[in-house]
Amino acid sequence: MSAQVFKPSANSIAQVAMLSIAIGVPTVWLSIAGLSRSPANTKVDVPLNQPVPFSHQHHAWELGIDCRYCHTSVEKSSYAGLPSTETCMSCHSQIWTNSPLLEPVRRSYETGTPIKWNLVNKVPQFVHFNHSIHINRGINCDVCHGAVQYMQITFKGNSFQMAWCLQCHRAPERYVYKDETAPATEAPRNQVFNLYWKFQEKGMSNLSDREKEILHGDYGGSDDAQDKTKGKELVSKYGIHVAQLADCSVCHY
Repeated sequence: MSAQVFKPSANSIAQVAMLSIAIGVPTVWLSIAGLSRSPANTKVDVPLNQPVPFSHQHHAWELGIDCRYCHTSVEKSSYAGLPSTETCMSCHSQIWTNSPLLEPVRRSYETGTPIKWNLVNKVPQFVHFNHSIHINRGINCDVCHGAVQYMQITFKGNSFQMAWCLQCHRAPERYVYKDETAPATEAPRNQVFNLYWKFQEKGMSNLSDREKEILHGDYGGSDDAQDKTKGKELVSKYGIHVAQLADCSVCHY
């Protein structure tokens, strides 16, 4: 009778090893997936320091300055644009002229050296995003950027991961809408910016449920059957080709 090659304890060791692999591999995979979606990687809700502590809440909400005053190309270009120093100084040459917080602005104006803002919202170099296409279909800034009007220091409102973008691209009828209290001839792009004025004039309680969700920065589209029916009509009216929206070439170079 030949001797045993392995001791009886080898069976227990093999079982433990197999169980560790069965549990360990999914655990590692889920941990990596969770980390990739966490603020540590996406930077969602993480304020980013800037050369000047610019407050959207103060400028856009408290003072009511239109988004387009600073982001001048958002309606006509892929890039929304950042304000030049001259734009900042159109106000701050008259108010808060000695504020230490605005010293970088004054220095930039005096030397002609642009302020180097730290980019909060960005996509990889192989991704193409066009602001004007979305604005001209009535997609509000807060849908992608979160509740910007409440941000003291700007932070990223959404992950911009592909799966998140595809939620809208695969079912745009859940996202596009028409403000039924506005004139029928109003351009979709005006709806985007008028919502902030409407909010200031009427208050949150007098807005529709959809508008409230948008301004809270957590809008994920409407599942209401009537909203989707109206959305499909707008998709056709705006010339949105749904069959192409999920094509790689729409967003990727």
